[in-house]
Amino acid sequence: MAAQDDAAHIHADGSEERTASKFGLLDADENLPQYHIEAQASLVDRPLRALKYGEAFAVLDSYGDIGWTPGPEGLYFQDTRYLSRLALTIEDERPMMLSSAIQDDNGSLSVDLTTPDIRLDAGDETSIPRELIAIERTKFLFKGACYDRIGLRNYDTRRRRLRIGVTFDADYRDLFEVRGSDRTNRGKRTVERRSETEVQFRYAGLDEIVRTTSVHFGPKPRTLEPGKAEFVVELEPQANTSLFIRVVCQSHRAYTSAPGPEKAGESAALALSRAAGSLAEQPDRHLSEGRIFARAYRDNRRDQRQITAGITTIISSNDQFNEGLCRATADLYMLATRTQEGIYPFAGIPWYSTVFGRDGIITAMMALWIDPNFGKGVLRFLAATQAKEVDPAADAQPGKVLHETRRGEMAMLGEVPFRHYYGTIDGTPLFVMLAAQYHEVTGDLDTIRAIWPQLKLALDWIDRYGDRDGDGFVEYARETEQGLANQGWKDSHDSIFHADGAMAKGPIALCEVQGYVYAAKRGAARLASLLGEDDLSVRLTGQANTLRENFDRAFWCEEIGTYALALDGAKRQCAVRSSNTGHALFTDIALPERAPLVAAQLLSNDGFNGWGIRTIAKGEARYNPMSYHNGSIWPHDNAICALGLARYGLKDEAAQVFEGMFDTSLYYDQKRLPELFCGFMRRRQRGPVSYPVACSPQAWAAAAPFAFLAACLGLEIDHARNRIRFRNPILPRFLEAVELFNLKLGDSRINVRLHRHGSDVTVAVTRRTGDVQISMLK
Repeated sequence: MAAQDDAAHIHADGSEERTASKFGLLDADENLPQYHIEAQASLVDRPLRALKYGEAFAVLDSYGDIGWTPGPEGLYFQDTRYLSRLALTIEDERPMMLSSAIQDDNGSLSVDLTTPDIRLDAGDETSIPRELIAIERTKFLFKGACYDRIGLRNYDTRRRRLRIGVTFDADYRDLFEVRGSDRTNRGKRTVERRSETEVQFRYAGLDEIVRTTSVHFGPKPRTLEPGKAEFVVELEPQANTSLFIRVVCQSHRAYTSAPGPEKAGESAALALSRAAGSLAEQPDRHLSEGRIFARAYRDNRRDQRQITAGITTIISSNDQFNEGLCRATADLYMLATRTQEGIYPFAGIPWYSTVFGRDGIITAMMALWIDPNFGKGVLRFLAATQAKEVDPAADAQPGKVLHETRRGEMAMLGEVPFRHYYGTIDGTPLFVMLAAQYHEVTGDLDTIRAIWPQLKLALDWIDRYGDRDGDGFVEYARETEQGLANQGWKDSHDSIFHADGAMAKGPIALCEVQGYVYAAKRGAARLASLLGEDDLSVRLTGQANTLRENFDRAFWCEEIGTYALALDGAKRQCAVRSSNTGHALFTDIALPERAPLVAAQLLSNDGFNGWGIRTIAKGEARYNPMSYHNGSIWPHDNAICALGLARYGLKDEAAQVFEGMFDTSLYYDQKRLPELFCGFMRRRQRGPVSYPVACSPQAWAAAAPFAFLAACLGLEIDHARNRIRFRNPILPRFLEAVELFNLKLGDSRINVRLHRHGSDVTVAVTRRTGDVQISMLK
């Protein structure tokens, strides 16, 4: 991939592209996307470790270091790299790796190291043989700071004297720079030693934000200068000691003129940082770094227990699946970020550790049954940030739901349009869909009532701005050349095309978006009736029914035996087989007689590669199993397809997809499903092929196992009828039994066990509090 004529570029919209000279996939008039990443290195060529808390996240190598090799490693805060190097040495040598693991709940990184063979001079008497000094490193993030404890123990029978070095740096590169964007102008960076134990980097950005990185050491190093600290440690036999490093990230507005409207609005961002637990607390200056570390570690653990209190948990008969579920749960809650409106799952590390509307909504949908607080937080946040006016640069119109928000210098200056960007066609109907699903599960009409004005604005946007030509379908076209060219979930520049490979010209109506609109209007009709707006309820129901009929007429394509990927601006079908049709099943817009045909295409050899359903079927003009959206496999996409298959009673097919994805997880570190992987056909004795720059962890990939399980169990939580149903439950072959603990409906709680006997599944309630009713339907 590094060859000049075989270059791969990963774009800000996520797409991967190969040069036209090699593959001939680009039309002569195609322009390359603006926000590309040149991917000279893969994120899977070496193990990386991710930590996150609030608006800060860290990408570390397996040693817990940063910057030994070029790449995305760093400590990031609000879309800026605040620490670009932190490297530990013993006598100028790198320690030798023993083990490295993120804790089960993602709370901290634990690394075991030892000294290599070290020859201090020509004589053996002063050499240090390997494996005599144990080094135990613990790192975690908490409230805008990274904490690092380096424990040393001498297992030798003689006293040892060691020189410990730490090199460090802060480049303040915007995340989009790390991803490959070039900048001609930057702010001013300075660095100073502020005391015998602290060095501070300072960056005065062009956006009038001052960003500081304070690196604290304890105990006092023997020498400390900007970029380097050195300790001398003397250890008696069997003795131990600890060194501490605390890196604090902070930002504040440096007003050089009277604050304008945008500057005054920064107080809201500051409040968000406080709610997210992003602002570092100032410890008592008399405390030692060891005491500060211990207190922060304790508070971090308490915070983790608090945010996960009361969730539904799952234990199955398969230990490997249990391990994967534990990792998925830990990832969800690591990515969960506190806002003033509740918790919001940031999309993924390293490229998307921020609010994304579509990602947050779909993650919340899939996790509703284990923790509806995700749904509540996402709904309230997106209601609070809903567009209020027409802004072409942000692709915004009144009622439209946020796509993405960024806090880095390039976004603040408008060098990239993502400060508050609304260029998504599906986020707004998905927002309404989530509201209806959230209420169905929780019965929380107070929250619905509080955001009802925003839901009505979203519905108005669908009809007024979403349907550009009044044909009843929702279409997109970007307002400026700086916006994303494609604005569905497959937002690569080349992801929407015709059967001959020609790019579709807009405005484009996507298959799945019409399903989202259909489900949104049906769900909103139920909410309107509950809130006493019967006329609106009747009107929405009628619009939904009409849309379903028109959708089948316009999108069904006999030529390919399934629904078309999209309609272009001339209302011509993009007759391409895609996973988007599974979303039509998920939203129930597909006619019942079409469902078996859609399923057959999804699970054909061209559609299903043995691990999962491809985004684009093999054989289509732009099929590329290594691409971002044109033949790759996404766990969340497969989970939505499985939910859709189950909705139409195609449970065996849903279980087949579930089994493929479980098998996939076994080949990934910590059984963690990645954002996506390549779509090459499954081969015996070989695992799935990784995508080189996939986010891991990633929110909707973490939520996918819960959606797969709900699909196969036919789990339905109906608050209005005070009933939990298991509709024609099935367990895949790798599961004999599964038990759900603390499954909630209102004030009721149940534990329920499902057990497979051949092809049948029995349901038994093992514990119940409250009057919730349980039923199993065939």
